[in-house]
Amino acid sequence: MAASSSFKPNPLSLSVPDPALDRWLRDSGYLDLLDSTTTGGPSSASAPSTSTSSAAASPAAGPASSGVAADVLAFARTLASLLALNPFARLSTADLTAPTPSWSLAFIGPPGAASYSWPPTPTQARLRVQENVRRYARNYAALTILVFACCLYRMPMALLGMLASLAVWEGVLYCRDHWGLTTRAPGVAQALLHCAQIATAILLYVCNLQFALVYAIGLSYALMMLHASLRKLTPSSLPDPSNKNRRAQPRRS
Repeated sequence: MAASSSFKPNPLSLSVPDPALDRWLRDSGYLDLLDSTTTGGPSSASAPSTSTSSAAASPAAGPASSGVAADVLAFARTLASLLALNPFARLSTADLTAPTPSWSLAFIGPPGAASYSWPPTPTQARLRVQENVRRYARNYAALTILVFACCLYRMPMALLGMLASLAVWEGVLYCRDHWGLTTRAPGVAQALLHCAQIATAILLYVCNLQFALVYAIGLSYALMMLHASLRKLTPSSLPDPSNKNRRAQPRRS
């Protein structure tokens, strides 16, 4: 793997296999090192070889065309891996219950190449997407709600249909609790429930609320994949400066 390319070989030290080193970096939370070391790995290494071979064939236009073709092929492979990837494969309930990261410091980060870059390899793209979805799951959920609210604002009929559906279900719950239909007349309560379901389906169809849901889900998924693939991985936890200074102080007898 390219993660061990930053370590210089030492004949007097023990050699660690690349998969073991990558596994240790993942388990220890140093995913930012994997993200930084894989940048410019196979794609940058394959560019000189293809350019030298093409230069021997056609010295004039060969290297430029082969370099562009290699870049386009690498871009297509990374994009195909993103389209076939399941971003929620490593998501757990602990990620959803964790505190929401800061929008300005963690989610957006500093502008420029320090925080965003196109992943050069499919492996790095998968690593970024799965880890960023775990870290910013609550941010993406809030973003989905915001996109859905914007879609309802642009489609007033869908908004009216959703409000009418909520009113229908609130009326059903009020009638069941006020008159005690669940215990006194279970058949009436069941018929009222089926009527509410039919009325909701009609409202969804007439007001085109399903289109608003499809638009919101599709746009939110596209924004999530775009941010998760471009956002560079950052350290999971930063060291506390106070602890470092406390270690540096000499012990008093």
